[in-house]
Amino acid sequence: MKQSYFEIISNTALTENVFKMELRGDVSHITAPGQFVNIKLEGLYLRRPISVCDVQGDTLTIIYKAVGKGTRLMSQMKEGKLDVLTGLGNGYDLTVAGEKPVLLGGGVGVPPMYMLARKLIAEGKQVRVILGFNTKNEVFYENEFRALGADVTVTTVDGSYGMKGFVTDAMKEMDYTYFYTCGPEPMLKAVYKTSVTSGQMSFEKRMGCGFGACMGCSCKTITGYKRICKEGPVMRKEEILWED
Repeated sequence: MKQSYFEIISNTALTENVFKMELRGDVSHITAPGQFVNIKLEGLYLRRPISVCDVQGDTLTIIYKAVGKGTRLMSQMKEGKLDVLTGLGNGYDLTVAGEKPVLLGGGVGVPPMYMLARKLIAEGKQVRVILGFNTKNEVFYENEFRALGADVTVTTVDGSYGMKGFVTDAMKEMDYTYFYTCGPEPMLKAVYKTSVTSGQMSFEKRMGCGFGACMGCSCKTITGYKRICKEGPVMRKEEILWED
């Protein structure tokens, strides 16, 4: 973990409530797709955990949804510096992907899939990406994934764009060697039940500290409770015990 100050390069809207921010700073502690950063905002006690979308050179890209006081404040920032903790979380393990991994992202679970897809494609994998949204107006980053060379399927719950249904509906029609996913917990549970291979799931939880000190973001596993911010956010399919 490293605390650094990052300069805001750009901050643009992708949809009505989803924003893309590019930051310049020390990214040396970000070593795997699926890790996250924790951002300090002036006047707010708790930092805001945001997943890493991509790292290129000294530029960090994050994508976030403006849903609360902190993220709404972030959406209005056009310049200045941010106090950022980097190198948080374990990230995805790429070594077990096989030749045809499928990546499933739901809503703001889409961003960490981008860096993962880029790295898997660089290794010569045949990457399939399923992006899930509620409706057409919420869709983002479809073209960016296609530009990487991924085979992209978009699903919307209301059928207003792409395939009607959930990411799991598209997953059922695919042949894949392994899966990676990030999204809301009901989606992760559905992927868990639908999947026919092993895989890795990144959990979204409200966090206090972001580095394992408070136990406020725990997940029940076969070896006991694990902290999403420290031992996670990525968990292997086989270790998760779902609460009813």
